[in-house]
This record gives sequence, structure tokens and C-alpha cells, in this order.
Amino acid sequence: MLVLGVLLALGGAVWLAQGLNLPFAPASFMTADPAWIAIGALALVVGLAILVRDVRQRIGARHPPEDPD
Repeated sequence: MLVLGVLLALGGAVWLAQGLNLPFAPASFMTADPAWIAIGALALVVGLAILVRDVRQRIGARHPPEDPD
């Protein structure tokens, strides 16, 4: 899931940049299209959520809760 989160977040960032017509974004049919601003933002947020969830699960797996005796 980590790779999926990274790819989705990076793709979303590129789509968002193209939709916003930022100067460093590659020109394409998505350039300055408001639909790609929304699609990119959604993909970026979902990708980051997947990343956060995966990292938290990995940290939790390394440090199981202690047994209160």
C-alpha cells in the first residue's frame, strides 16, 4: 500500500499543478482545466491518507501495546 500511496500522491500533485497551469508543470490537455484541479486534489489527499495509514500500521506493528498487569 505504501507504493500505491506514493504513486497516487505524486500523480495527484502533477495533475493539480497542470490544472492550476503552474509554470513548471508539463503542458498537456489538462493544462488550465478546473476539472483537473479537483481530480488532482482528490488524488493527492487520498494518496496521503493511504500513506499515513500505512505508516501508522507499520509503527503499530513494531510497537505492540503493553499488557497492563
